[in-house]
Amino acid sequence: GQPDSSVPPSGVSCSGCGAELQCCDGAAPGFVPAEKYQSLSEGPAGAAGLRGAVCQRCWLLAHYGRALRLQLPPEQHRLVVSAALRRPPRHGRGPLLLYLLDVLELPDPVLPQLPGLLGPDVPAAGLLVVGNKVDLLPADSPGHLGRLRQQVAAACAQAGLRGAPLVDVRLVSAKTGFGLEGLVSRLQRSWKCAGDVYLLGATNSGKSTLFNTLLRSDYCKSRAPDAIDRATVSPWPGTTLNLLKFPIINPTCDRIFRRQERLKEEATKTEDQLSSEERKYLNHLKKQGYLVGEVGRTFQRQKSSPVVDFDPDMLSYSIDEDPRHSPRKHEEREEFTHNEVKDARWCFDTPGIVKENCVLNLLTEKEVKLVLPTCAIIPRTFILKPGMVLFLAALGRVDYLQGEKPAWFSVVASNLLPVHIATLSNADAIYKKHAGQELLKVPMGGEERMKEFPPLVPQDITLEGIGTTEAVADIKLSSAGWVAVTAHAEEKLLLRAYTPKGTALVVREPPLLPYISTIRGARIAGTAAYRTKKPPSLVENLKTTGRK
Repeated sequence: GQPDSSVPPSGVSCSGCGAELQCCDGAAPGFVPAEKYQSLSEGPAGAAGLRGAVCQRCWLLAHYGRALRLQLPPEQHRLVVSAALRRPPRHGRGPLLLYLLDVLELPDPVLPQLPGLLGPDVPAAGLLVVGNKVDLLPADSPGHLGRLRQQVAAACAQAGLRGAPLVDVRLVSAKTGFGLEGLVSRLQRSWKCAGDVYLLGATNSGKSTLFNTLLRSDYCKSRAPDAIDRATVSPWPGTTLNLLKFPIINPTCDRIFRRQERLKEEATKTEDQLSSEERKYLNHLKKQGYLVGEVGRTFQRQKSSPVVDFDPDMLSYSIDEDPRHSPRKHEEREEFTHNEVKDARWCFDTPGIVKENCVLNLLTEKEVKLVLPTCAIIPRTFILKPGMVLFLAALGRVDYLQGEKPAWFSVVASNLLPVHIATLSNADAIYKKHAGQELLKVPMGGEERMKEFPPLVPQDITLEGIGTTEAVADIKLSSAGWVAVTAHAEEKLLLRAYTPKGTALVVREPPLLPYISTIRGARIAGTAAYRTKKPPSLVENLKTTGRK
């Protein structure tokens, strides 16, 4: 489709990303090809005919997983978020800030920016920090969720977020539904002391997925899913470009009682009592993550029976007429009335704040899909001697330079990223020969791709082991994943880790999953690798029947 610079912007937002729909600039947010734009806006409704439409970028993301690179500087995302938070308080109360962080990214790179983003002139009613994507991580020991929650709380304290503004810390999976019924209950308890709710967080933290799930939960007005479109969800960073919103339901005493009764009833069910469709969906979620939960709805809107319009002119046409050009009535979109929303409180999905020094900013859309984990991560453990090297694709490298004994290196990254073991003497040659090729996989595109890709730069790391079952630290290779290092007690290791120039390498102490090296099978003879092992999934809100 072609742009038409003579047509002014519509004033109507894209229902997928929130950008203003326009057909004058193909490189700007909200672009719709001129032909499509005119066909939607030339009807009797005018520009209102564009309501419910999505821009070309959202359409390509949703249907083909393709991302258009837009001319949108990272600072513009921050400006949209900052301006939204500085709106005058509604209902006499400040907004509740729901900050979503990806637990795989701890320490969250955007969290320290939050106090500056809010500023002293934002009278927030409270800050609720939610750690997302816990379903991707295996349970390395009993109580691992409590330990993860403590790490999220520690990251908040380190970022200067402690005391009155921080009201709670939660762990959820926006994708599989784990922890979301508890989050909805916690949000409803904030009704009396907060105004509107804003979803904040870095790009790819899962805000739009959470927005879509809350839209179909007890947190949202019962009619809203029919009147409001879902946000576009994609692995490509920065999908949401402006504000999307839905109206929050008033949690009256009667509604809270009915909701609690539903949750109690569902908690008595076993997996065998679910319908065949529910079991099928549950098994699908189990393949996606280690932690699974169901998000139900107590307040279902009763839909009226459809009325069939009988139009005899539509049922008959002569042989000379082409039925494809028969006029069709425009399908009416559901809209809220003024009275329904005049005093409503809204939940806003804001644009993700772009992470700086992140390896994802260097990758193509195909490479991003390989790097970002979308299903349960299966840890891969290797036992290395001094003089051995571990490659994580061509995005990261860890050299074991000095130590008295072998140590265990457990890779926690997308299952699609290859791990290759080499020796110090041939590591440089392997990288030069195979970076951009199938062996190391990412980046992809051969020599031409690697010419433009930044070189790997080293950082020396000294660690002291604490035991053969507990990792001493994680070496986080930007957003590509991390390597947990386990060594004999008091054993001193000298390592050298590499990431692409301009990306962040973090030594995380304590490690996120300290007992990760115990999730392994038998040693594979003649190699440094152990067989992989996948722990079982845990289903929330279902009565167990003796099986896990």
